Amino acid sequence: MLHRLVWLLLILCLPACRPDTSPNLVERPVDRVDPRIGTGAGTTPSALRHSEADNEPRGQTVPSVGVPHGMTSWTPQTRATEQKCLAPYYAGDERIQGFRGSHWMSGSCTQDYGSVTLMPMTGTPVADPEARSSAFEQETATPAYYAVTLSDTDIRAEMTATNRAGVLRFTFYGPGPAFIVIEPNSDEGVGTVQIDPERQMVVGSNPVHRIYQGWGEPAGFSGHFAAVFDRPFAGFGVWRGTQRRDGVTAATGDSSAVRAYVRFDLAPGEVVHVRVGTSFTGIDGARRNLEAEVPDVDFERTRRQAEAAWNSLLGRAQVSGGPAGADTLFYTALYHALLLPRTFSDADGTYPRFAGGAALERASGFTYYADFSVWDTFRAVHPLLILLAPDAALDMVRSLVAKGRQGRWLPIFPAWNSYTSAMIGDHVFSIIADAYLKGLTDFDAEAAYALMRQNATTSPDSADYLDGKGRRALASYLRHGYVPLDDPVRESFHQQEQVSRTLEYAYDDFALGQLAAALGKPADARRFWDRAGNYRHVFDPTVGFVRGRYADGSWAEPFDPAERAPYITEGSPWHYTWYVPHDVQGLIHLMGGREAFVARLDTLFETGLYWHGNEPGHHIPYLYAYAGAPWKTQQRVREIMAAEYGPGPGGLSGNDDAGQMSAWFVFSALGLYPVSPGWPYYVLGSPLFETARLEVGDGRSFTIRAEGVSDTHRFIQAATLNGRRYDRPWIDHGVLTAGGELVLTMGPQPNPAWGADPALAPPTMTLIDSVP
Repeated sequence: MLHRLVWLLLILCLPACRPDTSPNLVERPVDRVDPRIGTGAGTTPSALRHSEADNEPRGQTVPSVGVPHGMTSWTPQTRATEQKCLAPYYAGDERIQGFRGSHWMSGSCTQDYGSVTLMPMTGTPVADPEARSSAFEQETATPAYYAVTLSDTDIRAEMTATNRAGVLRFTFYGPGPAFIVIEPNSDEGVGTVQIDPERQMVVGSNPVHRIYQGWGEPAGFSGHFAAVFDRPFAGFGVWRGTQRRDGVTAATGDSSAVRAYVRFDLAPGEVVHVRVGTSFTGIDGARRNLEAEVPDVDFERTRRQAEAAWNSLLGRAQVSGGPAGADTLFYTALYHALLLPRTFSDADGTYPRFAGGAALERASGFTYYADFSVWDTFRAVHPLLILLAPDAALDMVRSLVAKGRQGRWLPIFPAWNSYTSAMIGDHVFSIIADAYLKGLTDFDAEAAYALMRQNATTSPDSADYLDGKGRRALASYLRHGYVPLDDPVRESFHQQEQVSRTLEYAYDDFALGQLAAALGKPADARRFWDRAGNYRHVFDPTVGFVRGRYADGSWAEPFDPAERAPYITEGSPWHYTWYVPHDVQGLIHLMGGREAFVARLDTLFETGLYWHGNEPGHHIPYLYAYAGAPWKTQQRVREIMAAEYGPGPGGLSGNDDAGQMSAWFVFSALGLYPVSPGWPYYVLGSPLFETARLEVGDGRSFTIRAEGVSDTHRFIQAATLNGRRYDRPWIDHGVLTAGGELVLTMGPQPNPAWGADPALAPPTMTLIDSVP
């Protein structure tokens, strides 16, 4: 038992590890990334078995070109809309409509917004995206470079990018006049375009509209662009709707799409370069960003800079000695996990005030980020960033606190710089608490705590609540200790889902308690830790599952734990019963003990009930380690990696959801996973590589060696940490960041004794029992 409010483990003072002499560590990881993975419908067993809606099985990724966490990514466009759940690009589409400066939330079922598309053409300029589209061939995609041949017009199109700007190179091999069409992709038809022939520039705006709360309402800001061409215009014009007006320099949409075109007189084989700056603050901001990042045309230099940015960050996790193709899966997953959240502030720090319309703020000393797909990414993406990109992770926490200050409430799911209650839970708590407990403390933690405490204890007024502020159904949760079925949770995009809300609020209360303890607030810590036990109120011991419950205590009927239920978010009781990551020992007790718990897990996996394609189950294979069977974690994790991840467009088992599906693979391939962010440790699994070296800051590295590992040698026989015997099936975050070496001896058969001692199980809430 621990006798402290916060579980803190002393970093072992162990001998210095030997130098890393591993051969064949990947030197240019950007070359191992395949951005087309996840751009089609998932073909994995989980995707085929459990996905119901049209978009659930799709990876929803696009072949993004840019830099890590870039403001704007550049992608080929095969779908013209910015509507919800439609990505700009899908593998299998046969025609390209243009090349988009996009703000699509990678892997999501949300929306693109503020985007602009450029399409090179010959002959006659055409406005309609489908009519101007072209068949294509010879496609090349990397994180820093995309190229394709438009076979209908014999044009070679290439893209590279910086954080806030894109550079496009179009080579026109065919005869006839050359055109480039520029379109702000406003589904509402309210974009603007303006041509400046003397400066060889086209600028414009695409107003952003909200979804979820305030669906269809203006978000109060626009995506702006400034496109500069390296050749003079031989002609130009605009469209408003279907009417083309040659020689006109400006158009503003009023429920009609607007586009611009520019013409060039070229000989076959000649090239047009376009530099495109982007911003959310205004056209002047887009111009300034362009001059700051791409002051002149040098396509290859920009490409090298983008490659260097990716190599620098991807290279913080170097791997070797895996099965064929594993390095591509690993670095593609890491690439996907590093796309979001996106930079939202200009090069000078200016950005639109959160949920504040056209008002501007300035980020002083930090980068302001937006598009947090929190319900997904708190699980593994943000823990991964804390480990490999702590500077960015810290700025993301600062950004979340800034949002709370500016809007007076900490957001639930802050996307397109607006409040939404798009998903359930209050998991910004997890992101902030996990960062603080892992040593990222250089932010206003007291202000963050005050905002978190407000979310956990107070409901906003009705207008703010309707706008997406505050926890949904908080009053019911506080009154009953759970959200009863009597409360339909109407003012939410996801209505009902009462059991899932209860489970996730209990976890969030745990995270708040952890931060309260770390800040020296023991009374608050105990209060929120007590609330963290609310998961018990929706666990029905007569059936052994979580279950919908009414205010009078009665249970929902009829009940089938394998069927989707309206009180469960995107799944069934079989999927959600395991969502007690902060108190796994408490869940083990409810299920009748360790043996019964392990048997229940076995049933989940052996009968095909486990659904990897949705995030609430991602921690489940690691739960065996809490019940004395870490060897089964090793088995299940390897099975999932082999079955649910693969090459090609169908290589993800569902929506990548801002990188969460990919982050699970990154952690699992390394051999560890953050089951419960807010506890600063990782549960060990089964590494995919013989060697993985993590750069953890200030010149330190932590190496994980899996001696003898292979597809069949997946079970840990023994372990040493910095040369000393190590029997715990988990490892502290501080041990990793101190630098060192974990050596795992792998074998073809399980070693049931390793890590099985109950005294060595990973910590859970049951270990917190007193105030110092």
